[in-house]
Amino acid sequence: MAVFNLYVSGILYGKLDLVSGAPRIRRLDVFTGCLGDWEPITPEISGEYKSFLKMDFLALAEHAGEYAQALCGKGEFEAAGERYISEDGVHYLQRDVKFPCNKQMEGGELIAVYCPSREMVTLLVREGFEERTLLRQWRETWPEEKLFAVTYAGAFDVPMGDGVALSTDVYLPAGAEKVPAVLVRTPYGKEGGREVYYRYVQRGYAVVIQDVRGRNKSGGEWIPNYYEVEDGDDTLNWIAAQPWSSGSVGMVGGSYLGYVQWAAAASGNPHLKALISVVCAGSAFVDVPRRGGSLNSGMLAWAFSVSQKTFKPELMERDDWQEVLRIRPLSDIPKKALGYEVPFLDQWFQPRDNDAFWSRSDWQARSQGAQIPALIQSGWFDDNGMGTTQALELVHDFPAEKRKVILGPWQHGGNSKYDMHGVSFGSQALRFDLDLLYFRWFERYLKGVENGVDREAPVEYYTLGQERWKTAENWPVPATAERALYLTSSGHANTSSGDGFLTWQAPAQEGRDRYRYDPQDPATHIVDMSENELEVPEDYTQEEQRQDILCYTTLPLPEDVTITGDMTAELYISSDAPDTDFVVRVTDVDENGRSIKLADGVLSARYRNGFEKAEFLEKGEIACLKIRTTKLSNCFRKGHRIRVTVTSGAENFIFPNSNTREGYNSAATVVAENTLYHGGAHASKLTVRVEE
Repeated sequence: MAVFNLYVSGILYGKLDLVSGAPRIRRLDVFTGCLGDWEPITPEISGEYKSFLKMDFLALAEHAGEYAQALCGKGEFEAAGERYISEDGVHYLQRDVKFPCNKQMEGGELIAVYCPSREMVTLLVREGFEERTLLRQWRETWPEEKLFAVTYAGAFDVPMGDGVALSTDVYLPAGAEKVPAVLVRTPYGKEGGREVYYRYVQRGYAVVIQDVRGRNKSGGEWIPNYYEVEDGDDTLNWIAAQPWSSGSVGMVGGSYLGYVQWAAAASGNPHLKALISVVCAGSAFVDVPRRGGSLNSGMLAWAFSVSQKTFKPELMERDDWQEVLRIRPLSDIPKKALGYEVPFLDQWFQPRDNDAFWSRSDWQARSQGAQIPALIQSGWFDDNGMGTTQALELVHDFPAEKRKVILGPWQHGGNSKYDMHGVSFGSQALRFDLDLLYFRWFERYLKGVENGVDREAPVEYYTLGQERWKTAENWPVPATAERALYLTSSGHANTSSGDGFLTWQAPAQEGRDRYRYDPQDPATHIVDMSENELEVPEDYTQEEQRQDILCYTTLPLPEDVTITGDMTAELYISSDAPDTDFVVRVTDVDENGRSIKLADGVLSARYRNGFEKAEFLEKGEIACLKIRTTKLSNCFRKGHRIRVTVTSGAENFIFPNSNTREGYNSAATVVAENTLYHGGAHASKLTVRVEE
C-alpha cells in the first residue's frame, strides 16, 4: 500500500491510499484532532475535498499510473489529457487550468501533488518523502508544533451600536485559555467555506466568522460597504470583551473580506493588531462601482450574486449579458434581468457626485492614521487592484517592519493560474509559501513571536517578461525613475486617425487627433462577464482597428525597458459634448503586432477637478485630465513596442456615457466628437516609472 499524507497549510488532514485498489481515506476530525478509520473515497467525499482543497482525489487515483509513465524528463508533456511543463525533470507544472495540481516525481513514481489557491496551499505527499517537498519549510518553522482540536463555541447575535444584531460564529482551540482572535466578516454566508479557517484554530487562535449587516442570518439593511466602519469597530470591541480573548485581533480575507479589514482599521479600534489584506476592494470612485466617476457595468455579475439575502453565485452566469447591459433606464435592470428589485442597486444607479452616501464607505479618507501591521497581497490583473493601490498609499509611511506587500501576475482569483486568456507566465508565477507567510505574520503581531518576518523585504513583486520575483523597500519601488512617454501623431497637425507615436522626447509641434464616440456603439472591454474578472490581459489587436480608438505606439525598442509602478495619463482634450468618458489602456505589442492589454484607467470629464462636484465641459474648451491606471511590472522586451490607446467606451466594464449632463443613466444619447491634443503647450503624456 502506498500511503499519501494530506497537508493543509502544513497540518496533517488525512491519509490516502490511491494506488492499491479502490481509493481509501482516513479523514481528520478537526473537532477531536484524530484521524478516522479507513473508508472508501466516494464521489461525495471527493467532491467535498475538491470544493475545500481544489484537488480531485478520485481523478488522481485514476490517473496515478499514467502520471508515472508520462511525466519523465524535462520539457512539455501530456498526461490524462492535461498539459505539464517541467524545467528540472522533478516538478511538473500543470498548465491551462485554475488551481493547477502540480506533480513532483522521483524514480518514476509520483511522490507529491501540490495545489495553490489565493490564500492556501494543499500538499499531498507520499509517506516518507515529506522532507523532499515544500512541507520542509513548515517543519523548519514549527519543529515541535502543538495543534489544537476545534471547539465550536456557538452562534452569537452581536449587537451593533444602533441595535442591529449580526450573526457570528465562534470557534476556539480546545483547552486554550486567553487567545488572540482571527476575525472574518463576510457577505457570502459564514457557514460556507468555514473549514478554510479551522487551520487558524488548530494553531491556537479563536476564529470569529460574522455575516455582515443584512446578509445571511444577520439583521439590518444590506448596502455594500456602507456600514462596515462602524460595524467592524463594534465587532472588535465585542471580541475583546469575551472571556476567551487576549484582546488582540487580526483580520484575514480577500475582496469584500479585504474591504472590511480596512474599514475596521479606519475606525481606529485599538484591538485590531494585524491585517492580511488580499485583493481588497477600495473606495467607490477609485475602485468600484464608480471608478473614475463612471459606473462599472462589469460589477453587475457580483451584484446579482448578492442581490438576495443569501449568496447566489449561479446568478453571475448568463448568456445574455449584452442584452442586460443595454436595458434603460438602469433602474429597470434588476426587475427585467432578475425578476425582482435590488434596493442597493437603486442607490448605485443614481448619477451623483461623491456625496455623503459614497464618502461614508471611503476607508482611505476616513482612516485615523493607525499604523496596523498589514500584509497586502494582490496582482497586476486584479479587478479590485485600485483598492490595493489605496492600501499601498496608506502604508507607504509605515515603518518597514509593519508592512509586507506581495504583488504577482494574478487576477482577482489570485495565486491560481500560470496561463490567463492566452497569456502565459513563467514557472515562478505561482507562490507556495503564502499561507506560511500568513501564519508567520499573525504569530509575530498577535502572539509576539520574534520569527523574523518583520525583517524580510517589505515588498516582493513579479516582473512580467523577465518572469521573476524581485524585492524592494517600498511601493512605488525606490529604484525607479519617473519618465514621460509623449503622445504625438505622425507629423500631421490635424489627423483624423489615431495612427500616432509614443516618444520619450516632448514634441514641439502641436497636433490633435479626433474620433467620434457613439454611446450606442462603444468599444469593447474584452472580458467574459460571467467569469467576474474584469482586468484580465487580453489581445486588443483587432479591437484597436476601430475608428474610435486612438493608438500611440513607440518604435521597436532598441533594448529592454522595465516599467514598474502606477502610471498616470495626462490628456489634453476637448469635446462638443458637456461630458464624456476617457478610457486609457497600456499594451505590450510584440514583434508580430499582437497587442496585449496590461493596465487601464478611466475618468469622466466632468470629474477632472475632483469627484465632489461635476464641472461640465464648455464647447471648444481644452481641459486637462489626469487618469491614474492600474499598476504593473512589465519588461517590454527588445523589439517590442509600448502602446497607449485612448477611447471613450468600454462595454462590459463601464456603462456608456450618454455624452449628456445625465451621464450614464440616460435613455437619450448623442454622438460626441472628442479631440485629443498633443505636443507644445498641450503635451499629452503617460508618466511611468522605469527601473534603473
